[in-house]
Amino acid sequence: MKLILDQFRDFFSSLRLTVALLVLSIILVFVATLDQVNLGIWAVQEKYFQTFFVMKYFPGSTIPIPVFPGGYTIGGMLLINLVLAHFERFKPQWRKAGISLTHAGIVLLLVGELFTGLFSDESHMRLDEGGTKNFSESFLKREVAVIETTESDFDIITSIPIDRIARSKPVDVPELPFVLRVREGAFYPNSALAMRGPNMPQGPSIANAGIGPQIAVTPMRPTYKPDEVNVPSMFVDITGRDGASLGTWLLSTMLSAPQELTVGARKFRLDLRPTRFYKDFNVTLIDFTHDKYPGTQIPKNFSSKVRVLSDDRSVDRETLIYMNNPLRHGGFTFYQSGFDNNDTTSVLQVVQNPGWFLPYAACALVTLGLLIQFGIHLKGFIARRYAKKSEVTP
Repeated sequence: MKLILDQFRDFFSSLRLTVALLVLSIILVFVATLDQVNLGIWAVQEKYFQTFFVMKYFPGSTIPIPVFPGGYTIGGMLLINLVLAHFERFKPQWRKAGISLTHAGIVLLLVGELFTGLFSDESHMRLDEGGTKNFSESFLKREVAVIETTESDFDIITSIPIDRIARSKPVDVPELPFVLRVREGAFYPNSALAMRGPNMPQGPSIANAGIGPQIAVTPMRPTYKPDEVNVPSMFVDITGRDGASLGTWLLSTMLSAPQELTVGARKFRLDLRPTRFYKDFNVTLIDFTHDKYPGTQIPKNFSSKVRVLSDDRSVDRETLIYMNNPLRHGGFTFYQSGFDNNDTTSVLQVVQNPGWFLPYAACALVTLGLLIQFGIHLKGFIARRYAKKSEVTP
């Protein structure tokens, strides 16, 4: 057993492994940079860096095959290698305190990156002047929202991630009086919608309930360009608890309004929309300002004056959000991102990153470690110079 542990320690603390991991990371970054032309930055991050292995699929197959270590694997092994190498080669000594602090900072930086990749979320909040919201919406993720409107004074929202319902398997939520299932082969990651007309070549619609029978759906290739948006659509079979069909419904992010469904005395709305992140406070856009350079249409400055009101009324304040001056509240950071609708709509980027302080702490540790190590060597250098000078002085 001791032999196995020694071999494990020697392998994971070796300099050869360090060099190999650095080479693999260079290759990973290089290939990902080239593939960014095809996939875009978000898909590249998910495919190459926010994964343990880069996957490929055999032609005509949906079976993933790992072909290269991903960012989590390389970063995790670098972390193990750094920690073991430090304890293997550097014994606790005051004259090496700076090196120890520097290594601790690098370890903290790697841990912070992993923490950010696993737990951070980015979304956006669009606010019209005078409008109020208590949620932000994801850039990429989508959800099927089943909204019960039976009661007049509140709604009950059931959110189903699109990745779960797109598997063509029944989605059974105990609180709902029906079961949802995407029709086999009827989920489209990107699509184009158009109203059906007498001269359109499409055959009968799969949908037989809601607005679906009036709309023609054309599957499209997914886009990865940063200035384009995919329009996912799906045909969903809804079945009551008694086994009776409640129709086949078309759900799409292109549909402007939820569709209504009644089951007995209960009323529901069905909607495919960006994933929402609800907050325990409201944000109201009081005023949006967009300044331009004189005689041009080039933005000089744009800012949002907002009011933040918590649900329990313990916080009620106004603040100004502009470039490099975000709003931080409730674990969220609101950045001024853009504007729309002739300067009447403000777009705020909302970031939730529980480990936001880790990179700052890591950089501080590395800086402190380098300063201490430099100071130790400087002190030794001065001492040697002084001793040598004393020897030659008569």
